Amino acid sequence: MISLHGLTKVFPGGVRALDSLDLEIADGEFFALLGPSGCGKTTLLRTIAGLETPTSGTVTIGAADVTSLPPGRRDVAMVFQDYALFPHMDVTANISYPLRIKKVPRAEREARAAEVAARLGLAELLERRPGQLSGGQQQRVALARAIACHPAAFLFDEPLSNLDARMRLEARTFLKRLQRELAVTTVFVTHDQGEALAMADRVAVMSAGRIVQVGTPAEVFRRPSTTFVASFIGSTPMNLLPGVVRDGALRVAGGALPLPAGLADGEEVVYGLRPEYTDLSPSPRPDAFAGQVSVVENLGTSSLVTLEVTSPDGDHLVQAVVPEDDGPGRDAPAWPVAGGAAWAVPRHPRALVYRDGALVTA
Repeated sequence: MISLHGLTKVFPGGVRALDSLDLEIADGEFFALLGPSGCGKTTLLRTIAGLETPTSGTVTIGAADVTSLPPGRRDVAMVFQDYALFPHMDVTANISYPLRIKKVPRAEREARAAEVAARLGLAELLERRPGQLSGGQQQRVALARAIACHPAAFLFDEPLSNLDARMRLEARTFLKRLQRELAVTTVFVTHDQGEALAMADRVAVMSAGRIVQVGTPAEVFRRPSTTFVASFIGSTPMNLLPGVVRDGALRVAGGALPLPAGLADGEEVVYGLRPEYTDLSPSPRPDAFAGQVSVVENLGTSSLVTLEVTSPDGDHLVQAVVPEDDGPGRDAPAWPVAGGAAWAVPRHPRALVYRDGALVTA
């Protein structure tokens, strides 16, 4: 288990990279730190590893307070974005290097390196140097080096970012399966929300040195706690439209939508609707607002339709994901409405309402 309490990191010049973070990561959990560049996620990972010293707060791994311990005494293994392999060493030497530092006998460390390499499909590459390997092979060598020392936790700093799209998909599946087999606590830093949602047991969304929301991938996707999370999570951002409560209805983009509970007349809110949960009606209906199709993008098994919506407070773009060949043509009128493919079995709200940037009701 990894516990962070009141963790703050202030760099020279007053730059506050981490701002009083509290976080609990369960034993054996695959945990993702997700956020845009500069949000503090890599600083947080490096602080857990001991590569950065916190200004205040504590880091606990297992039952030990490791805040003041150097990296080599924290029993963690880190895989860096650039893999950080030694170019003059062959694969065996790279994998076994942490064991060499721990003064493990040569025969034992080479045997362990060979065992881990075979498990990761590197058995035929043990005598090669990093310059003779592909990006995917170098990534596996970096993973093998981390695995060989049997750490209490893995720390991954965007290890897939240097791979091409096809290899990233393969590596994603491989990493998830490997982590489950080893049952080692894993903290994975990424700015790619697709990676985080696909791989993690839980996700922490970060912004400006703070953790905005922690939850399972389904929770942060379906019920983002703030408009920041709503706009960041998802391959297509959530539609966020200004609205106002008036005369017993939620007035959005000229339409009168059903009024959720807990809102008073005159309140200004933001109406959130994911493109994946948006249906398009070919004719007006009372629970929809009017738009005109401006762009249709083919996604293979579906199409992403972008509509221009005119309202009293200005023009907005609204997107909807519809089945392939089932959407309106360009310039056609359409009326977006909360629905989506899973509407027949509604397990969670399809439309959300935010007040002052925070989720208030659904």
